[in-house]
Amino acid sequence: MTLAISTQPDIARLIGNTPLVGFRRITAHLPANIQIWAKAEWYNPGGSVKDRAALNIIQTAEADGSLRPSKVILDSTSGNTGIAYAMIGASLGYRVRLFVPGNASPERLAILQAYGVELTLTDPLEGSDGAIEAVRELAAAEPDRYFYANQYNNPANWLAHYHTTGVEIWQQTEGTITHFVAGLGTSGTFTGTTRRLKAFNRHIQAISIQPNSPFNGLEGLKHMPTAIKPGIYDETLADYEMAVETEASYEMARRLARDEGYLVGISAAAAMVASVQIAESLAEQGESATIVTVFPDNAYKYLSEKFWTVK
Repeated sequence: MTLAISTQPDIARLIGNTPLVGFRRITAHLPANIQIWAKAEWYNPGGSVKDRAALNIIQTAEADGSLRPSKVILDSTSGNTGIAYAMIGASLGYRVRLFVPGNASPERLAILQAYGVELTLTDPLEGSDGAIEAVRELAAAEPDRYFYANQYNNPANWLAHYHTTGVEIWQQTEGTITHFVAGLGTSGTFTGTTRRLKAFNRHIQAISIQPNSPFNGLEGLKHMPTAIKPGIYDETLADYEMAVETEASYEMARRLARDEGYLVGISAAAAMVASVQIAESLAEQGESATIVTVFPDNAYKYLSEKFWTVK
């Protein structure tokens, strides 16, 4: 038997085509004509939705020559994109250097260290914005040494979702999706998926979510009014925006684990809070809906958080 050899690394071929998952107990109070589905992005080999963006950023840079074997992949990250860079970089033979807020979960830091990433921890009080400012200085100082992936401003980020996530959701719902809900971090998932879904059907409602305060515990999400706005963020895309409370997200994370069996991350729980609120509002109005959201990752990188032990 002769095996076909792909020019893509095996890791790359495992990224995408994640399933939609449904719910029973949390949505039991909703009428049958309103459904909520979530993209289970922890099925990606790096464990998160960020595998999609990291892969497209790296492949695009290789194609245009800005990433060469002699260069080190450089970026700032709160964790998941960095893990994706590290995983894909290892499979392709690239070194990776990352700037990460010092308050990133210990699980994420341990994973990055396991991949052999060169880490620079930045002031935890400055969050992801502090990491962004620090990495920009290094990228500007040594452009010949580093390929600055620049996930917050790189169109390859949102294009990954335009070409994959949006298409998958449309196909998996057989074109019945009416509402798309996603959190804002780099904004790549929301931007790319929304643009593709609206290309299929301009009447689909797109709802972006973010923390209700600049001081929050929703790791991976940005409070856009007070944060450095990503260059790929398009304020005109959302049909409306929702602000989610940290405590409501923590409670939903526990419920998803204990009532549905989904052990998911904090931003996934925030997305579910918003999706349920939207569903309840539509139910009051007597409307039908197919709501699809994104669960960016599972909870394995957050289990050191104390809120899990609340009864």
